[in-house]
Amino acid sequence: MGNLLYTIAVILVIFWAIGFIAYNVGGFIHVLLVIAVISVILRVIKGNKTI
Repeated sequence: MGNLLYTIAVILVIFWAIGFIAYNVGGFIHVLLVIAVISVILRVIKGNKTI
């Protein structure tokens, strides 16, 4: 019984770590998305002068 509880605890810790890492990466992806949207808006406002 103790071995089973140890296995379940290890699995839960692994799932917690995966969720924690995925949450942080998701936040970083959102920051990159906001920066990309702002750069596109600024390019549209300034116009494309490289023609």
